[in-house]
Amino acid sequence: MKVIKFGGSSVATPARIKEVIAIVEPYLKGEVAIVFSAFGGVTDTLIQISKLALEGNLEYKEKLAELESRHLEAVNELIIIQRQSGILAQVKFMVNELEDLLHGIYLVKERTPRTLDFIMSFGERLSAYIIAEAFKDARHDVSFLDARKVIRTDNHFGYAKVDFDKTNKLIQDHFKHHEEVQIITGFVATSESGETTTLGRSGSDYTAAIFAGALHASDLEIWTDVNGMMTADPRKVKKAFTVPEMSYEEAMELSHFGAKVIFPATMQPAMVNHIPIWIKNTFNPAFKGTVIHAKSANGKMIKGISTMSEVSLLSLQGSGLLGVVGASARLFATLAREQVNVILISQASSEHSICFAVENLHARRAKLAIEKEFQYEIKSEEIDEVQVESDLSIVAVVGDGMKHSPGTSGRMFSALGKNGVNVMAIAQGSSERNISAVIPGHDVAKALNALHEAFFLSDRKVLSVFLVGTGLIGKALLTMVKDQFAKLAKENLLEVTVVAVANSRKMLFREEGLSLDSCLEQLQKEGEAMSMQSFYDSMVMLNLSNSIFVDCTSSPDVTGFYESILSANISIVTPNKKANSGSMESYSRLKDIAFRRGVKFLYETNVGAGLPVINTMNDLLLSGDNVLSIEAVLSGTLNFIFSTFTEGKKFSEVVREAKVKGYTEPDPRDDLNGMDVARKILILSREAGLSMELDDIKVENLVPESCRKDMPVEEFFKCLAQHDDEFETLRQEAAAKGEKLRYMAVLDRGQVKIGLSSVGQTHPFYSLSGSDNIILLTTARYHERPMVIRGPGAGADVTAAGVFADIIRIGHYAK
Repeated sequence: MKVIKFGGSSVATPARIKEVIAIVEPYLKGEVAIVFSAFGGVTDTLIQISKLALEGNLEYKEKLAELESRHLEAVNELIIIQRQSGILAQVKFMVNELEDLLHGIYLVKERTPRTLDFIMSFGERLSAYIIAEAFKDARHDVSFLDARKVIRTDNHFGYAKVDFDKTNKLIQDHFKHHEEVQIITGFVATSESGETTTLGRSGSDYTAAIFAGALHASDLEIWTDVNGMMTADPRKVKKAFTVPEMSYEEAMELSHFGAKVIFPATMQPAMVNHIPIWIKNTFNPAFKGTVIHAKSANGKMIKGISTMSEVSLLSLQGSGLLGVVGASARLFATLAREQVNVILISQASSEHSICFAVENLHARRAKLAIEKEFQYEIKSEEIDEVQVESDLSIVAVVGDGMKHSPGTSGRMFSALGKNGVNVMAIAQGSSERNISAVIPGHDVAKALNALHEAFFLSDRKVLSVFLVGTGLIGKALLTMVKDQFAKLAKENLLEVTVVAVANSRKMLFREEGLSLDSCLEQLQKEGEAMSMQSFYDSMVMLNLSNSIFVDCTSSPDVTGFYESILSANISIVTPNKKANSGSMESYSRLKDIAFRRGVKFLYETNVGAGLPVINTMNDLLLSGDNVLSIEAVLSGTLNFIFSTFTEGKKFSEVVREAKVKGYTEPDPRDDLNGMDVARKILILSREAGLSMELDDIKVENLVPESCRKDMPVEEFFKCLAQHDDEFETLRQEAAAKGEKLRYMAVLDRGQVKIGLSSVGQTHPFYSLSGSDNIILLTTARYHERPMVIRGPGAGADVTAAGVFADIIRIGHYAK
């Protein structure tokens, strides 16, 4: 014997009912009983109609007429015309009975739980009756069974308790005398006094389990609209997948904490009789689904992650709890009297405090009751007033494999911590099957994704990138991410998803990720007006795990948001030097926030584009080395200018050539004034451990005094040409000594100076050419022979590559 149940979504329309009949046909060759819910949404409609009648709102009649029309149309579509009249008459008879009941509520303005149960029963009674007649039309030997005939309960209306002794006997007796397939109403039952009762939420599943238990069925199949029990809520976790099998206990834990595919009450009759429960999808009938049975052995430590929302955490604390026998008993007895269900309990070993979670709607009642119970202790200040924190959620990881497996809780809390999810309370049962944590409600989606990655995709990480700046560097970065996506996913198990892009005018967000082939075109066509505040708000609101903000601008307006971004537990990667070359106080504060929030603030490309300067220096310092001095050529623009400035060339012409080739800023004075070099050496000095401000650095400005006035660029070039002889004299003096001019930054003995110097043939800077940068690090270990780092110090591609490397570095940290 198999017992099969189909939910409301499975029978929402006549077309779906026909699909259900097709699914069931192979089962009809054996012994089977089939339970049906009301048509999708009907139970909620019945409750709404009765509420309108209770409020004296005549709109209930319109809603009732729509409900009647829906069921009559189902008869017209499912039943052959020759048989319709009698069936339509029976449907109208039941609707008329419902109408009389609603009219009574409208008149007396009263709707008792007893009456509401009777009203709700019409949904299953109508659907199962119509579907039974549709089976007969398909020439199947079936009969309609109103479960009220065989299921006996107490009179706790709304959530009646089943009398299994009487119910099992009635079911068994009925099936002895009815060999045809039974089409059964779910959800409804009858009290000992003959009144209609209901079995609570997911009551139709419970009905199917009751029949399965009574008939000692070989299997119980619950057909719904999902592919089985999922590793997490697929609406919040896009990478959730079906769990092939799990134990009754695992399913029970998951269902308690919000996994709504199956409810605990459904499992009790099946569990007692060791009946496997299959969760299958009406809309994907070929999929195997999930089987829930006595033992589950598919090798997974964790079977699922579940959440419960709209929770409040209440805390009772004070010295009056220390060593006092019976305090906990008083607390929970008080809650029991108030009929407040406690979801989770956590108490420190110090006994100084105890906290527990309840549903939001019970929080105030619980607080008042506890404070009344402990009024004398509160008055004498032995116990504090009850603290309530609302709008929280509980996230639970569940699995039999956790038992005696070290590291599970470590992995859980590490994943939450790295994503900035604050844990407010923790509970774990002695069975070691469930670890639960209370977290802020707004962090649920982030927490679920972080935990899902940690336990189910432990080798794979998804990084959510928010990019501001789509100029040369930003475009090059997007191209690299696109080109390397497949390789990173396959070889490094890292998925870099670009969630948002923005330029100075527009911004575009897609939570599921943007297409890197067309995101810039989409930005122009579909983007919203850009403001950094709006971008920040949208990024924080998405609250995605492993979020990385990438700033490929040179804007101080963007860096002004760095503190807020890091405080929101979002890592930052940037080639923008403005933040780190600002005040020492701001620099230190950014580093401190990143450290305290457990996120990364990476800026390798602040100095030397893609050259590994900052990371190398940090590694040396972490290993105990000390930086003694730094000599560097840090401007690719100025190095090109002085490498190209040879005999026969005028200095102004060389600067113009650099501008034409795109090496300089739009106004070359921004390069020649040395401030870009000053910012870079300032950052390196700070990384070396010095507390230094930009004003502390002596900078030689290569722009002649007369050319520093506000003037158009062309006028500047004319002005610069008037000083060609001065620069030529400097070149000739260097050449006479067999040396070359280099614009250098030097840190030595805590002092930094920047200026034009000449270097001889034995100096590492002598052979420098093009737009290369070079850095000489003299440290306690690299003293006799300084470490040399040399390579392209400018260019969109090399800078983008450095930014991309920092993003990947965060991906490895997130693991």
